[in-house]
Amino acid sequence: RLRPDVMLVDLNMPGGGGVEAIRKIRALVPDARMVILTTYDGDEDVHRGLLAGASAYLLKQSGLDEVVQCVRQVAANRRYLAPGLAEKLAGRMDANRLSRRELEILAHLSAGMSNKMIARTENIGVGTVKYHVNNILSKLNVSCRTEAACVAARRGLIHAY
Repeated sequence: RLRPDVMLVDLNMPGGGGVEAIRKIRALVPDARMVILTTYDGDEDVHRGLLAGASAYLLKQSGLDEVVQCVRQVAANRRYLAPGLAEKLAGRMDANRLSRRELEILAHLSAGMSNKMIARTENIGVGTVKYHVNNILSKLNVSCRTEAACVAARRGLIHAY
């Protein structure tokens, strides 16, 4: 009755978001087939969606033919990832991964907080914050905090932890 062949799920949903919905559906119906259909194309968004259990990731600006092809592949128990998104995901795998702590610091940094403010908020020393910021800049291959914040927003890293 309520077991569709394929479900379309958006990442931006009330009550926890699409990734959380996918996890909950997967827990109840392990063989559920879900396609993320969203406007978010950050590599971290793609990664989290697929890791949660989606079979495909598709952007809302995709043409009708691509949507139909994707739904048919997922219904046939195959995966689908648009070529541009596959390239982003491959790039994510190549990059050095930020630790959970670095993601936390990056979120504060992206909010415009100074090292001193971050240190106070996280209850760590300013030197420790500087260490994490330097690692973040290196791993993201950027030269300043502003550039790191832009990369974080573009890749969907800020809400990733």
